[in-house]
Amino acid sequence: MNKVILTPVTFLFIISLTQLYGQTSKITGTVLGADQKKLEGAVVSLLRSADSAVVKTALTETDGAFAFLGLKAGTFLVIVSHVSYQKYRSLPLILDDQQPSIDLLKISLVPADKKLAEIQVTGQKNFVEQRFDRMVVNPEALISNAGATMLDVLEKSPGIQIDANGAISLKGRAGVVVFVDDKPTYLSATDLTNYLRSLPSGSVETIEIMTNPPAKYDAAGSGGVINIRLKKTRTRGFNGGVNMSYGQGRYARSNNSLNLNYRINKLNFFSNASLNTNNSYQDLTISRRYFTPTGAYRSGFTQNSYIKRELNSASLKAGVDWYVSKKTTVGLVLNGFRNPSNSLVTNNAQVFDATNTVSSIVKASSPSEKVLKNGSVNLNYSYKIDSTGKELSANLDYITYRSDLNQSLTNMIFANTRAFLNQTVLVSSLPSTIDIRTAKVDYVHPLGNDSKFESGLKRSDISTENVADFWDVVNGERTPNYSFSNNFRYREAINAGYLNYSREGAKLSVQAGLRFENTAILGHQLGNKVVKDSSFTRTYNSLFPTFYLSYTLDSAGKHQLSFSYGRRINRPNYQDLNPFTYPLDRFTFYGGNPFLRPAFSDNLELSHTFDNVITTTLQYTHSRDVIYETVEQSSSTFYSRPGNLGRYMSYGASVNISHEITKWWTLQLYTELTYNKFTATLYNQTLNNEGTYWYFAPTNQFIINASWSAELSGLYQSTIHAGQFVTIPVGNVRVAAAKKLWKDKGTLKLSVTDLFYTNQPGGDIQSLANSSASWHSYLDSRVATVSLSYRFSKGKNLRLRQTGGSENEQKRVKN
Repeated sequence: MNKVILTPVTFLFIISLTQLYGQTSKITGTVLGADQKKLEGAVVSLLRSADSAVVKTALTETDGAFAFLGLKAGTFLVIVSHVSYQKYRSLPLILDDQQPSIDLLKISLVPADKKLAEIQVTGQKNFVEQRFDRMVVNPEALISNAGATMLDVLEKSPGIQIDANGAISLKGRAGVVVFVDDKPTYLSATDLTNYLRSLPSGSVETIEIMTNPPAKYDAAGSGGVINIRLKKTRTRGFNGGVNMSYGQGRYARSNNSLNLNYRINKLNFFSNASLNTNNSYQDLTISRRYFTPTGAYRSGFTQNSYIKRELNSASLKAGVDWYVSKKTTVGLVLNGFRNPSNSLVTNNAQVFDATNTVSSIVKASSPSEKVLKNGSVNLNYSYKIDSTGKELSANLDYITYRSDLNQSLTNMIFANTRAFLNQTVLVSSLPSTIDIRTAKVDYVHPLGNDSKFESGLKRSDISTENVADFWDVVNGERTPNYSFSNNFRYREAINAGYLNYSREGAKLSVQAGLRFENTAILGHQLGNKVVKDSSFTRTYNSLFPTFYLSYTLDSAGKHQLSFSYGRRINRPNYQDLNPFTYPLDRFTFYGGNPFLRPAFSDNLELSHTFDNVITTTLQYTHSRDVIYETVEQSSSTFYSRPGNLGRYMSYGASVNISHEITKWWTLQLYTELTYNKFTATLYNQTLNNEGTYWYFAPTNQFIINASWSAELSGLYQSTIHAGQFVTIPVGNVRVAAAKKLWKDKGTLKLSVTDLFYTNQPGGDIQSLANSSASWHSYLDSRVATVSLSYRFSKGKNLRLRQTGGSENEQKRVKN
């Protein structure tokens, strides 16, 4: 395949738009305790008023004084906390050319309520934090997340929906890309679901939800980006934490993780390990009815499938940062996991004739065994050019996946008298490999006046091979089935470059970026005795602009308006382009689609934030060629394959509230109302699927005393219209309690999810030729979990470095 080389282009005129150097400012003060005595050792935090992001922290000296020096112009908050006093929070402080310095003089702290003092000092994070270009979710803020999997945490996160098959959407939009530590996961929906089930919540630091990511992120993900950041301890010495849990629904599960950090001299070693087992089931009932072209009923069938899943997983991440000098840092990160899984699908189906009388019975069994393995290595380098903040960084990544899947499908057909008629047996072996290589260089250039210019280049090379060997088994003898067997090879190269300018002012903040991506692909299906050899190539170039604007409306900093725009792309999963077809059961086949086109979307958001408590957002999305699962009915058989839908439009409003109602009761509430419309022509059928859905998710956190806390939370999701599907409403109520142990170093938590067993999905399929279809599932969703965590830490905080240059590719693997 011919590789296209990207020529770097630098728009230097952007630098001339701002002054090279800006005036720095400072905030100072003195903290007083009881009897107006100067208080030593109080923790003073400086936060940006716009998004409450921490800028700096300090401890008061023996004379109670503190100082934040070298600040840029902007609006800030000062938070002061101490073990014996109530937390102090300043009004917004504006630093600009007219007021470069602020002296808060004497800050008198109020003695804390003894019952609440210990809780207040912990500085509990909000479950959701709204920032300039993203929403940040803190999993540990919810008690009910203890012992849960990453998939459970995502399902509770604002705006994220996960269907019964594991497909993730954000505010009703498909095409979401999931990253882990700024690296794409490169997995199909099924494998991504299993991976997220294998990732314990205790190993996760934060989740970043970005509907319009900045230009430095790859443009992939027409529905947005979800970035999961794993824990990395940042203190000197030997420190870390351990999390253990046991959960019981119908089946048992256990998620356990360990994170360690050791800093000695110029070396910082870190690691994260997990060992998990998750057993679950899905009780799925499908109903289909078939009609003549005139609309008369001619036949139908119902099928119940009981799917028992067993997933085990072990993962390890280890790395080292070498602080060569004050300017230079070199890092190495090794990562890998091994996820063996087993599933058994038992089907019982009844086929009906035109009089709705049972004409035949089909019993099927489909056991499968799969092992998914991953390994990756990242080399990273950063160099601080000077004291103004100029920085050059580079990342090299190699990532590999190996999957081995062995399964069989046995169908037994009976007459309506239950007399045995015949049997078919199909066995298969489906190994696959994926290799990804990426190289990335980024440059940051401060411009003064709290502004900066960023640019970068990236190259990605992906190669995959998927072998599917099928055999028919008759009387114990295997015969190759060439209709289903195939070997598909895929190559892809992406060259990218971006420019980004940002400026943060006292009232007005702006960020604008432009990303260019060149994509070249080659797909080749090797032929056999029945299927002809086929191949395809494709090359396309795209520009992706992004723009952010934030404006503080009042001098007190209580009202803030924000606007964002971004253009995104959703490329097909690698194996979705494979043209082969294979049976899921006797009545349903799955196939790829070599004619898939990338989907492009334009996303706009306008939001208002009041007092960092209430954020109201209006959003609009328009997509072309959106990629969705499509279903075709032909000769009483359903064919499921990915396809391009002509148009997708979505608009809606959301409200996010984080409010301390009393000292012991905090409410976190997210709700949204969104209208979705899908229009297309599919298999000669007109699709016009539209409707409005409502999502409501309150979380109540209660402080009982110094060591006990509790949580009552839940969600309700109304009917959703998506692609060809219309889902039924679902809900979930969760309760949890936590007890602090061992001088706050340990925590014991107990939680129960889906208390009333209402999170059971179902729905209908639209625009089917001469047929209708519906489904309903029962899941292992009511789970009681007990967890124990223990943390040990010693030393001074270190800066956390962001590493990894593969920011797009890992989501798109299809095994």
